[in-house]
Amino acid sequence: MAEPVPSSHPSRTATRAAAAVVAAVLAGGAAACGPKDAGAGGTGAAPAEGGTLTVLNSEPQTNFDPARLYTSGGGKVPTLVFRTLTTRNRADGAAGTKVVPDLATDTGRPSKGATVWTYTLKDGLKFEDGTPITSADVKYGIERSFAPELSGGAPYLRDWLVGGDTYEGPYKDTGKGGLRSIETPDDKTLVFHLRKPEGEFPLLATQTQFAPVPRAKDTGTKYEQHPVSSGPYKVVSNTGDGEHLVLERNPHWSRRTDDQRHAYPDTIDVKSGLDPAVINQRLSTGSGADAAAVTTDTNLGPAELAQIAADPELKKRVGTGHFGYTNYLAFNPKVKPFDDPKVRAALAYAVNRQSVVNAAGGSSLAEPATTFLPNQKSFGYAPDDPFPAGPTGNPQKARQLLEEAGYAHGLTITLTHSTAKDFATSPDVATAVQESLKKAGITVKLAGLEDNAYKDKVHSVTDEPGLFLGGWGADWPSGGPFLAPIFDGRQIVKDAYNFNHAQLDDPAVNHEIDEINKLTDLTAAAKRWGALDRTLGRRALSVPLFHPVYKRLYGKDVKNVVISDWDGVLDISQVSVK
Repeated sequence: MAEPVPSSHPSRTATRAAAAVVAAVLAGGAAACGPKDAGAGGTGAAPAEGGTLTVLNSEPQTNFDPARLYTSGGGKVPTLVFRTLTTRNRADGAAGTKVVPDLATDTGRPSKGATVWTYTLKDGLKFEDGTPITSADVKYGIERSFAPELSGGAPYLRDWLVGGDTYEGPYKDTGKGGLRSIETPDDKTLVFHLRKPEGEFPLLATQTQFAPVPRAKDTGTKYEQHPVSSGPYKVVSNTGDGEHLVLERNPHWSRRTDDQRHAYPDTIDVKSGLDPAVINQRLSTGSGADAAAVTTDTNLGPAELAQIAADPELKKRVGTGHFGYTNYLAFNPKVKPFDDPKVRAALAYAVNRQSVVNAAGGSSLAEPATTFLPNQKSFGYAPDDPFPAGPTGNPQKARQLLEEAGYAHGLTITLTHSTAKDFATSPDVATAVQESLKKAGITVKLAGLEDNAYKDKVHSVTDEPGLFLGGWGADWPSGGPFLAPIFDGRQIVKDAYNFNHAQLDDPAVNHEIDEINKLTDLTAAAKRWGALDRTLGRRALSVPLFHPVYKRLYGKDVKNVVISDWDGVLDISQVSVK
């Protein structure tokens, strides 16, 4: 389950074996500003080349190494330097959730029941020094991501590739030929052999682990200081472990091989580790270089939105949209009284989502949720409410179910939450849940824990509480990385971080996940994920509370604003500042 959120954008799911913690960030990005806003940032001017784009972020861009980054086809800084086999379509809203070719000529050719995927590289691809990019470079880039000293990236390849579960990277594999499950029969071709069918491999191929790395230029843990660019910009300086990055044009990048990134500015100046309030104030004022500035990780809060609402010019510079994320009440059915489905259903009926949304910043920042899947088509979402109680809940129905469960005189339970001041698992949200359940005769004791202690407790199979606030964000816009980590019984981790909060191990659910993973038609797969979500929803293993809405400010000289539903981040590969 994704971690409670500070004020930046996500770095999503977790490795089962290594227990890499997910951090999907609620106060993340703005998304889907819409056709009216997308053309030129509200100015009406056409985009032009030149100038410097400033990026003001709260979270430092640490570990600027494609092996160590946890990104997937989004619009943040790494996409300017690292091209991958596939990427997302650079378009607003839902259109931006589609996967398209990047280094490859297509999104991949499956065979043998989606256990083998073949890619062909485009002609004319070059690194920043002018040397050709080959299939061996892509393979080596992937192999580096298995090295223990370069950990931090997405875990899927370790699970999906044949031999990936035991491979330890090229530094310990000198002369052994690397991962045999990645074949490079010639300089243009890559063939991946998977342990099981994976119809979503083209979506995985958007991860930065698929960026090419020339073996001769690999400097191990120091590579992040000057990674060799395959994208439109190269790193000219990296100081303070990512606190200040300066990117300039890569002269050997060509639009002929890259129809996704516009790369209008000459220079990208990334300044991180800033206070979120300072970032929003600087963007609002727009003095000097800040007039041509954006943020990729700092959201507007309720107070700031109230101030902006009174300023027509500022209102034009706010992008609005969604990233696939759900906040919810999580049940552990192994803890009484949550072993009784009627008790869980009673809570689902009793919750006042309107008050929860208000606690999460109001309707400008949160939308009520009645499905576990986010309310976006790419996930397979279809409107559904297995416990219809209206926006303010149905305490009478909840009391009836409690009586049937043997709690005619009420019930006392404990709700665990983080004390961190965020909108996902905050004390405000916990209090809103407490007050709404009280109307149904349910007394809720709040157990607030310091954030690290909270994470350790809710992710422990042996110590997991019966009820806690949680949230989850997907690594790419599909039901697969959303439902499988939470409800696939084979992903229960007993000795490290566990995300299957219900500890559900249902053979029928596991089988359906496997069957959907065989599908290479992502539209058909989405429908199946949606159907599985509806089936699981009726078991009341969680109570969806709200989906976040993202609001983000950008500078007055910023044009060509594109913010997709893939990750909710303003896509800096599209921005013009002149």
